[in-house]
Amino acid sequence: MACQKNIMNFFKPVAVKRPLSNIVDNDTNKKPKVENVNETLEADKCKEVNKNSPFFSKYIQAKIKLTSKRFPALHPNIGESWFEALSSEFGKPYFKKLSEFLAKERASNTVYPPEHQVWTWTHTCHISKVKVVILGQDPYHNPRQAHGTKSVFQCFCWGTTSSKEFATATCEANCNVMHLLNMYKELERDIPGFQTPRHGNLIGWARQGVLLLNACLTVRAHNANSHKDQGWENLTDAVVKYISDNSRNVVFLLWGSYAQKKAASVDKKKHHLLMSTHPSPLSAHRGFLGCGHFSRCNELLKEKGKKPIDWGDLPEE
Repeated sequence: MACQKNIMNFFKPVAVKRPLSNIVDNDTNKKPKVENVNETLEADKCKEVNKNSPFFSKYIQAKIKLTSKRFPALHPNIGESWFEALSSEFGKPYFKKLSEFLAKERASNTVYPPEHQVWTWTHTCHISKVKVVILGQDPYHNPRQAHGTKSVFQCFCWGTTSSKEFATATCEANCNVMHLLNMYKELERDIPGFQTPRHGNLIGWARQGVLLLNACLTVRAHNANSHKDQGWENLTDAVVKYISDNSRNVVFLLWGSYAQKKAASVDKKKHHLLMSTHPSPLSAHRGFLGCGHFSRCNELLKEKGKKPIDWGDLPEE
């Protein structure tokens, strides 16, 4: 009969199983099963967080902590804005080598400044607020000179901070302190009303946006320039370039040939470069004394609508 059904009509056909190789080859859009939970957690830590998020600061602090564990040359107390600006540098081979070098140096020698003070220069001023840059070579290599906490930047003599230490060093004709005394002498000549303080603490300048930066951020005790060519110069070159590329109308005070070479990458169309000899006892009388850089710096800042530096704002603490 035409309407008669075969018994096989009452059963569903059995699905044909695909070979495992076909499943693997064809299902490329499916996410693979995660075998290692720790890998997923690490990936989550690296996800970008919007800067407007209330969690952004915690996110940056977590990145700083992770990075400083990998590279001891970076201390966890680096300023957040500086870490953001320089984060690409910390993964480069030179920074890994620098970290290894510093670990060996600290294990067998006294190194200035102490680890927790190396990045003090990033604490006081947001990187976008820098108005003036003064470049130096390396921290001083004797006790209480490359101090870092009260003195902030270890650029020329930012270390003899107390009145007693400063007076003692001056009486001993300490060459390092003489650099700073020559700066004070020029300030007295150039800035009406400036009075030389009885200490070497320049944090008052830093709070106003004056960055005092050495090419090298560490030094072995009693061995000047001993950490030269170990990697710090790459990092501080990146600082100078970042400020040049991302700011405008910054005044660079370049005293001596070393500082002038260090600023070779600065865009002269966007920024102001004032050059003279170094304020050391050997060269200060050949151009630094009488250069008028402090007053000229303030004139340039005011011309661009920026607040001038109060060079006399130098609290001891």
